[in-house]
Amino acid sequence: MKLLLTRPEGRNQSMAEALSQRGVPFTIAPLLQVVANDAADHEHKKKLFYQSDIIIFISTNAVEYADTALASDWPKDKQYFAVGQATYAALQAKGITATEAPESCQQTEGLLTLPSLQALTAKRITIVRGVGGREALASALAERGAQVDYWEVYRRACPEFDPSTAFEWQAQAIDTIVITSGEILANLITLVPKELFAWLHACHIIVPSERVYNQAIAAGFTRVTNAKAANRDAVLTALGLQD
Repeated sequence: MKLLLTRPEGRNQSMAEALSQRGVPFTIAPLLQVVANDAADHEHKKKLFYQSDIIIFISTNAVEYADTALASDWPKDKQYFAVGQATYAALQAKGITATEAPESCQQTEGLLTLPSLQALTAKRITIVRGVGGREALASALAERGAQVDYWEVYRRACPEFDPSTAFEWQAQAIDTIVITSGEILANLITLVPKELFAWLHACHIIVPSERVYNQAIAAGFTRVTNAKAANRDAVLTALGLQD
């Protein structure tokens, strides 16, 4: 087994360390680029952020880019929520006490099962995320009576790759690819030339959710494992490498 780690720059270290400890070979090739969103929009959104009762963070990037925009001046009188374990840990690192989605479902659907997010009449909620993304969370919260706003603190882009890169992956005998979002999967399919699709579709794909699992199956992959979360431990378990 040789893995391709595809998270954005700087987000693959934990997984790389775990694989190195286990003697499992890997290659790092970030397939998603994350950059700060335009600052012009921040002032209005920050006012809504400070006026909110509940703040929900979708990702670690949301935490980091919000921290920069806030100049680390976090309000303490809010209820903070994190969709996943890594996002929860990122908030903890900023000194923020938060509630995370249940371990059994570290995604939007799990977050929506929390008792504290059921009766939301007259509550103001800000969802901190990147540009775009699913609307399911905001829609469900609005149906429960909340007034929901977005603060989109970053945006995603597809990195530029030399056309020969995918051929190098094949030559390196990459047979397992860790995918942590639907956008990364889409970028992978875009970047790999069609003449390599037989190799690509033969790879074992690790995905973080049922949604991305269905996306992978629809794209022609047949060896797909749903890790049910994007954090390191979930991926290691899906790979059969967890102690």
